[in-house]
Amino acid sequence: VLGFEYGYAFASPGILTIWEAQFGDFFNGAQIIIDQYVASAESKWRRMNGLVMLLPHGYEGQGPEHSSARMERFLQMCANNNIFIVNATTPAQQFHVLRRQLKRDFRKPLICFTPKKLLRYPACVSKITDFTKGGFKEVLDDNLADAKKVTRIAFCTGKVYYDLVERRAKENADDIAFIRLEQLYPFPQKQVDDIIKKYNKAKDFMWVQEETENAGAWRFIDHKMRSLNLKYVGRDESASPATGFSKRHNEESENIMTKIFSKVLVK
Repeated sequence: VLGFEYGYAFASPGILTIWEAQFGDFFNGAQIIIDQYVASAESKWRRMNGLVMLLPHGYEGQGPEHSSARMERFLQMCANNNIFIVNATTPAQQFHVLRRQLKRDFRKPLICFTPKKLLRYPACVSKITDFTKGGFKEVLDDNLADAKKVTRIAFCTGKVYYDLVERRAKENADDIAFIRLEQLYPFPQKQVDDIIKKYNKAKDFMWVQEETENAGAWRFIDHKMRSLNLKYVGRDESASPATGFSKRHNEESENIMTKIFSKVLVK
């Protein structure tokens, strides 16, 4: 099916062609198409394609087959600006990135990680003006943080941002800011640098993710942001994308929050 959609997008570049997985975990059934065409067709044959892949991704305690779209595998295929990888966290951002896909005068595959939790999450909303004005923002600053009080910056991507903000309010922690990377590739280095300058008292930098250490965006981000000496906060390495036990999932999630807000970072 993905091969059909890829061909349709190639034959009709003026149409927004979208292939969505029921869960991102299931994309591996189409791995051959992704490797041979989606990620490398432009490099091999100079053929552009604007296919959009929507891959539900997010750790919500539903087990190893319903948690991970294997973000790390897509990031490993990134080179020469071959694809766009985004993890939008607001309705307006999702709208603008799809609009951008057709508005541009060139075509690149777009990989969107789309957390199911955010479909009905009360805090995940956008104003009407967010849709009618502006465009897609590769990086979102923390508009709830007071830059004068911030001494720590945590970078993240995806729905974990909402968990972090909710916990920060409960802990009354005003010394930490959460910066969202909405686009992972091409990496928005300039936007990241510009935001960091705003927090001139920040001394500690970390990357927070809900995925395991050998998955998610961590190793990609660590390479891109090496000058910041990022500390890693997330799940331990695992052969499985996620635990199959709800209790264990909750314990792991709580451990991440405890490390951040108790300032106990082991790496």
